[in-house]
Amino acid sequence: MYEQEKWDLTAILESPEGAQLDIALDALESAASAIESVRPRLTASIGGGDFSAILKLIEKYAEIAMRLGSYGRLWFSQDTKNARALSFMGGMEQTLAETSNRVLFFDLWWKSLDDATAEKLLEHAGRLAYYLRRERLFKDHTLTEPEEKIINLKDLNGVNALVTVYDMLTSDFTFHLEVDGRTKEMTRDELSVYVRDPSSAVREACYRELYKVYKGKAALLSQIYMHRVRDWAAENVGMRSFNSPLSVRNLVNNVPDTVVETLLSVCAEKADVFRGYFRYKAQRLGLGGGRLRRCDLYAPLKKESDARIPYGDAVALVLDTFKNFSPEVHAAAKRVFDDRAIDSRVSPGKQGGAFCYSVLPGLTPYVLVNYTGEPRQAATLAHELGHAVHALTASERSPLTFHAALPLAETASVFSEMLLTDRLLEDEKSPELRRDLLIGAIDDAYATVLRQAFFVLYEVDAHRAISQGADADALNRLYFENLQRQFGGSVEVSDDFLHEWITIPHIFHTPFYCYSYSFGQLLSLALYSRYKEQGKAFVPVMLKILSYGNSKSPDGILREAGIDMSDADFWRSGFKVIEDMIARL
Repeated sequence: MYEQEKWDLTAILESPEGAQLDIALDALESAASAIESVRPRLTASIGGGDFSAILKLIEKYAEIAMRLGSYGRLWFSQDTKNARALSFMGGMEQTLAETSNRVLFFDLWWKSLDDATAEKLLEHAGRLAYYLRRERLFKDHTLTEPEEKIINLKDLNGVNALVTVYDMLTSDFTFHLEVDGRTKEMTRDELSVYVRDPSSAVREACYRELYKVYKGKAALLSQIYMHRVRDWAAENVGMRSFNSPLSVRNLVNNVPDTVVETLLSVCAEKADVFRGYFRYKAQRLGLGGGRLRRCDLYAPLKKESDARIPYGDAVALVLDTFKNFSPEVHAAAKRVFDDRAIDSRVSPGKQGGAFCYSVLPGLTPYVLVNYTGEPRQAATLAHELGHAVHALTASERSPLTFHAALPLAETASVFSEMLLTDRLLEDEKSPELRRDLLIGAIDDAYATVLRQAFFVLYEVDAHRAISQGADADALNRLYFENLQRQFGGSVEVSDDFLHEWITIPHIFHTPFYCYSYSFGQLLSLALYSRYKEQGKAFVPVMLKILSYGNSKSPDGILREAGIDMSDADFWRSGFKVIEDMIARL
């Protein structure tokens, strides 16, 4: 039986100080120096053998840099109040930025080559061929070497530092909620349990407390976001000549703008699927006027709920579900626990939410969850372990290509959640409990598909508005209008939600990331339908998709599975699965 514990980071680095750190830093210096020594050989006439040898040096450098860079981030995330962790993370980021600038010349040289020369050299690139092709996509958006070096240092000590401040501030927030006649102090993750409380009054108080605390720092958090957006525009639209702020993320993901526009358009078009569900839910909850309040969005239909799943039971349930799907998937997920690569505690100062951090191919990924025992936490556990399975399935790839592109990064995680939900539906005999499971699954589908798509639609509006001089109040109004469009009158939204946008870490950390959730959920729905039709015959197809990591374009990977991501009807087919779930309910 597994117990909640802190992860063990020694597989990355035995110690963040002393001889072991010195050895790692010496290795980084040696790798950087080796790359610098080949600079005179980088000409258009370089031989294939020399080019191949240089790529091996690049991979070696990347492996060491990823190892050193990950340790500080993971150490800091487990305790954002830890001054030593913050100092180590900051110092390592500075060191890596400086060494990255020293080897930057290779990337710039590669992008400067004419197409014919590049194609000839790609014959000698081996497993890095797609990586190098993807780098050349940025050819027209690359600056001079001095400019690129300045930007690297600017990001480190400017916008990246501001995002770290955002994390430190928000991780330190504490919330107070009266439950059963007693006021409790809690973290955001502990507070979030109560958005699904059977009591309408408790749900309302939960949201009011959340936004009251954030509103207390709204001016500061809004300012951080506006600087984040201005920096994004100044660099990417102003200097690098991207068509729009969103186009930057699309090119990083190697997904055409038109595909993302189609995805977002279909999500907006199919919002009625969820609006009808919200009206149904309002009726079942007995709410007057036939409308949910926003604070009732995730309300359970049952009147009482003290259900909790002990951590060990949740782990056993998820692992057994994975085992029923595939022994390989089960073995990969089990490694996370056996290698003590999971931090599942709830503790003050620990970063909220959940994530999976894959450091290097073959190294067990690190999973952070704040496990509270609330039943939906089992789904969160399945989701993050799905990410870990994805990384380990791609462990034969290069350090430069094993991380899946963002649009496919949610494929295994969402698929894993669906495996768990289906398992619970099959095991449960009570019609009422089956109904509750379906309610939870549809709520999660809303949160992953529609809500995330509308976050991105808000970001598009916010980036435009900030470029035109919008202030924090204008951003609040924009967000409120976004909510009104999303719900189309099916949900009553109070003014408390004006500040919801400053509580969304992704729009600070990784602008326009959130459409990856919509992409991944709808893709996984389509893939899961095939699994239900084909059974075990589908398992190798799924594992093949995961095994690519980022060694092939998203379009190439999906076309191999018979999927055309530019087809609006494909995305609509994902909504068809959601409609079927609602009909089943």
